[in-house]
Amino acid sequence: MDFVNASEAMAAARQAAVNKATLSVPQMLLRGALAGALLGYATSLAMIIVSQGVVPIAAALCFPVGFVMLVLLGLELATGNFAIMSFGVAGNLIGSLVYAVLFYLAITNMGSAAGGPLADQVRKVAQAKTLGYAAFGARGLAAAFIKGVLCNWMVTLGAVLAFASRSTIGKIVAMWLPIATFFAHGYEHSIVNMFVVPAGMLLGTPVSVAGWWFWNQIPVTLGNIVAGVLLTGFTLSVSYPKPAESHVRAA
Repeated sequence: MDFVNASEAMAAARQAAVNKATLSVPQMLLRGALAGALLGYATSLAMIIVSQGVVPIAAALCFPVGFVMLVLLGLELATGNFAIMSFGVAGNLIGSLVYAVLFYLAITNMGSAAGGPLADQVRKVAQAKTLGYAAFGARGLAAAFIKGVLCNWMVTLGAVLAFASRSTIGKIVAMWLPIATFFAHGYEHSIVNMFVVPAGMLLGTPVSVAGWWFWNQIPVTLGNIVAGVLLTGFTLSVSYPKPAESHVRAA
């Protein structure tokens, strides 16, 4: 049978954490960079869909392709790892920035054009994710943090649900559900923002690097960490303890 029960899935997740701990720094950086680029691809795909006037829910249904690809390839996404192990942030940032530059060069014909409706959509989103929060001051920072929490609760559940099936199609479906859910709500994903905000800046959004990090990247990343560590990692590890812990309690 393809189905894996919750206790077995948690055991597989714990083993995955052990395996991740053995990766060298170069391997972590490379896998993180590839993951960041793939998530950038998925984000730009969602932007294309929205810029063409299609209902936003269609973008949410398509966005999970990036997460599915990187998980099936065994790459390292920091937000997914927050549930079990927090590595790969630097690699994600490198990959996201590289894709942002390539994306900018592609849609502007090497900087010679404005980029059309797609560029307009990226600028709009980048501005909303930075200046939009800045307009509300401390409450904007709090909103970015909370949206980061709500986002990564779903993302880390997706990372764990990948262990809930033995088949590729089963893993894809299990991961697709929470990822599409967070994206449809418009919550904040730190790695997505590592692509979309710099891309918006390259396209002319009036946001500084300091403004990007202060009003979005830092509060969103903190929210992502809280969700991964507490809402997914802690709650599931307590709900499904290791067999040895169960025996001790039973005794």
